[in-house]
Amino acid sequence: MPDIDLSNPGLPGLRLLQLISPNLPTGAFTYSQGLEWAVECGWIHNKTDTCHWLKSVLDDSLQTLELPLLVRLFDAVNSDNHTEFHYWAQWLYASRETSELRNEEQQRARALFKVLQQLPDSHDWPPLENWRSSLMCCQLAAYALAAHHWRIPLRNLLTGYTWSWLENTVAAAIKLVPLGQTEGQQLLYQFSAEINVAVEHAIALEDDAIGASTPAQAIASSLHETQYSRLFRS
Repeated sequence: MPDIDLSNPGLPGLRLLQLISPNLPTGAFTYSQGLEWAVECGWIHNKTDTCHWLKSVLDDSLQTLELPLLVRLFDAVNSDNHTEFHYWAQWLYASRETSELRNEEQQRARALFKVLQQLPDSHDWPPLENWRSSLMCCQLAAYALAAHHWRIPLRNLLTGYTWSWLENTVAAAIKLVPLGQTEGQQLLYQFSAEINVAVEHAIALEDDAIGASTPAQAIASSLHETQYSRLFRS
């Protein structure tokens, strides 16, 4: 399947924009994935610290865990392989290191499943209930299923998902660090140049190399669970 032509994205391109939109009602804006505690405890003070945090998560989680698993979920649904689809969905859930991160994974998965169920063309899909146990494990499973149904090419799906993560995290940093709106845009501009590299790395990754190594994020997320005053759910 050829990549989407951005000069004429057609319906698949527009569906991708809908899937990664901050307005998608999955509650993505309510999560900071440990960033709130990292700011509270003094790990992150400014734009430079935020840049280091983003770089660590992109290099050691997004391109080595989420994106490679999204590749495998996409391939599994394209081949109608329920066993592989469930296996990789469970793998992602099992990789979440804290109660907050696991809860976020399931809550956003359930929210996205509900969105897909209520779309006008949901009756044209392969029965969503047939995939339900996998779709409830992790939100990436629903991303893969939606991309298959809407004929969104793999690289565009990976690029869009990474941009969505980046935009949500920068939006949280603007509120928490705090950063100015211009500094937030500078971070988006800087990291957008690295997304294609991360996507290609993820596509080439072998099964036995999949995994995340973000101990600071895990520590921050676990301590955020008992943080007294907070804006975000995780």
